[in-house]
Amino acid sequence: MDKELMVSWIEAGIIQIPYLLIQKYREIGLDEKELVLLLHILSFAEKGNEFPTPEQISERMTITSSECSSVLRRLVQLEMIKIEEGSSEEIRFEKYSLTPLWMKLVNEMIQEKKQLDIKNIFLEEQDIYSTFEKEFGRPLSPIECESLAMWIDQDGQDPVIIKAALREAVMSGKVNFRYIDRILFEWKKNGIQTLEQARVHSLKFRQKSRQPVNQTSATSNAVPFYNWLEQ
Repeated sequence: MDKELMVSWIEAGIIQIPYLLIQKYREIGLDEKELVLLLHILSFAEKGNEFPTPEQISERMTITSSECSSVLRRLVQLEMIKIEEGSSEEIRFEKYSLTPLWMKLVNEMIQEKKQLDIKNIFLEEQDIYSTFEKEFGRPLSPIECESLAMWIDQDGQDPVIIKAALREAVMSGKVNFRYIDRILFEWKKNGIQTLEQARVHSLKFRQKSRQPVNQTSATSNAVPFYNWLEQ
């Protein structure tokens, strides 16, 4: 596509080029000729002509009106545009609607987001297994791997929260799946969904379990930990 032409369109204020359309036209099945034709339809619409003829469009392009008609038919078949009826002061007319095109762009963005989310989830799950094995100092057993999978898939636990429960268990000196499972159970029961909520919740229970410090057996820096198994 001619970059100077695109710049001149922007400078002249003829159209405001939809960034997503320029960026994603190949992904939704358009070629450059179809893209430029759609941009001209947008340009005509902004000037008040919502149903330009193939002749009018072809005058702005390097294709004939016959070729323009073929491209328009293909765009309708591809469900990129549709022809709608409108009326004004009892006068009926036809116009091009680009709603189907915008829907395809939206669907493409949603699909890309899903793919990115799936990729992130996969990476998070890989990371959580590595984190557990590091803290346990050994590979996880098949039963332990199954427990991790159940926390994520069946219980819907966020990997970030699972790792926070692991840290809580490590701090309490009770690095085992039964203890971590109990922490996750209590957090879920109390609506804990973020790291900050987990921190505040744990701090509250530690303060409750704080015992008077025996000066002969403990220092002032000793940190009490809550036994989640007693819940």
